[in-house]
Amino acid sequence: MAFEFATAGRILFGEGRLGELGPVARELGTHALLVRGASDRADRAASLLGEAGLEVSETRVTGEPTTGGIESAVAHARAAGCDVVVAFGGGSVIDAAKAIAALLTNPGDLRDYLEVVGAAQPLRSRAAPVIAIPTTAGTGAEVTRNSVLLAEAERVKVSLRSPLMLPAVAIVDPELTYDLPPALTASTGLDALTQCLEPFVTPAANPLTDGFAREGLRRAGRSLRTAVEDGSDIVARRDMALASLCGGLALANARLGAVHGLASPIGGAYPVPHGVVCALLLAPVTAANVRALREHSPESTALARYREAAAIVTGEPDADEDRLVAWLASLAEDFGLPKLSAYGIDDSALPDIVGKARRASSMKGNPVELSEAELTEVLKAAM
Repeated sequence: MAFEFATAGRILFGEGRLGELGPVARELGTHALLVRGASDRADRAASLLGEAGLEVSETRVTGEPTTGGIESAVAHARAAGCDVVVAFGGGSVIDAAKAIAALLTNPGDLRDYLEVVGAAQPLRSRAAPVIAIPTTAGTGAEVTRNSVLLAEAERVKVSLRSPLMLPAVAIVDPELTYDLPPALTASTGLDALTQCLEPFVTPAANPLTDGFAREGLRRAGRSLRTAVEDGSDIVARRDMALASLCGGLALANARLGAVHGLASPIGGAYPVPHGVVCALLLAPVTAANVRALREHSPESTALARYREAAAIVTGEPDADEDRLVAWLASLAEDFGLPKLSAYGIDDSALPDIVGKARRASSMKGNPVELSEAELTEVLKAAM
């Protein structure tokens, strides 16, 4: 058995840990680039950095991070002399921050290092230190080694990927998720659940990722519905922050699967939030995988993994794969998330999505190869 495990240099978890940002940042640099989203909640982070004696420059990420936006932010950070990057926001903000930090210390253009649409060259130097502070419980981006960006010209999401991009510090403070609205809690929570389940059933799993995946599944299984229905439940919010963190730790050191394989071309061409895509696809992809495994590989360990996951999330020792599919489908249905058709996706778009998905890197981690027809049926089930 051989595997690799790498993660953020430090992980600070718990209510109120945001308050430690200043001293942590002061150990890493003197001029921070604060990468923030559209809301004003990052004002506190800016204040903490200033109180600690750091100069602060800012850049905003108001949607999906784009290749053009990253290039502009890097030019701004270089001109200002920034030597540490602080990300305060959801997965898009954190992904942007990791890409900016990578280019601050590596020569050349962004596309020199991008997968699919670029040269995919390895980074030469460690990225500038990043302090990642998630404000949603979904992506786990605070502990992953890649940045997912929208290549505008090609209308596809692509990755900048290297262990040299891992954040120096992840500050996971569940208090930052207390005011998330139910719809965002639901979509990001189902994303977190996806990122615990896919690394658990992939052939690239290892004993360390298994432990994080199991813990994330357990916490999401018992608390996701509660967090959506009662956002004031502190225990549920803490559980979901941990589930998201566990999913990030698992996916960064194993692989994902067909949910994320399909999410990549969808997110690149349509205005569908990543969490919503995952939420809609999780049940139909799981159902398709189970059917294909039963038909082609009935002795596969992945089927046993799906059964174990069913028992973990439902709390029912005898739950099987079909029970898991039903449980996942009921979550998406009860949360009332909009279907893919609400974002302009119709039958005519499916061949292109499927074709691009089959070439996506995440698809290589799926426990069984799904045909074009099977992937098309998955998409139809989410429409």
